[in-house]
Amino acid sequence: MIQQPYSSQLLEKAVTEFAKLPGIGKKTALRLVLWMLRQEDSEVEQFTEAVARMKREIKYCHTCHNISDSDTCPICSDSRRDASTICVVENVRDVMAIENTMQFKGLYHVLGGIISPMDGMGPSDIEIESLVQRVAAGGVKEVILALSPTMEGDTTNFYIYRKLAPYGDVKISVIARGIAVGNELEYTDEVTLGRSIQNRILFEGK
Repeated sequence: MIQQPYSSQLLEKAVTEFAKLPGIGKKTALRLVLWMLRQEDSEVEQFTEAVARMKREIKYCHTCHNISDSDTCPICSDSRRDASTICVVENVRDVMAIENTMQFKGLYHVLGGIISPMDGMGPSDIEIESLVQRVAAGGVKEVILALSPTMEGDTTNFYIYRKLAPYGDVKISVIARGIAVGNELEYTDEVTLGRSIQNRILFEGK
């Protein structure tokens, strides 16, 4: 007779669902589920409703593709931000990382990924065309390429550089390589990231 690891199928199902979260293994998932069982019903309902409501109602900014509660995110709608400078990042986590440095006062453009043939991600799968449209609309003086210094990040940088080449009056810069090559931007400490933004250099499209 095979011994079942769980005495409840409901418990097992909950653990399986929690274990689908990034970085969460079965042991951690079990610990979280058992913790939730000890909470008041109202607290568990509040938790599940917050997650469900987020999934139902969260939006993506029509301008920069950052997550938002409305069609335009608070950064794009802030008149105090420098609309002539756009910082291009891979994902929403990178926006949060750069904002935490408090060194950048311009706007963002979230690509939603980087060019990676191995992962089936091509230029048409990310928000490059909408970036070109923002630049073509006028008013942009500088585009900062703030992608992780990986081979895929460099490939994406070069592709964007070529797409923006017709707009010769727009400066294209890249964050300084104080960030170790191969590192993900979101895991870089705030001081190093802040200095990389401040000490950005012109992108050499060669």
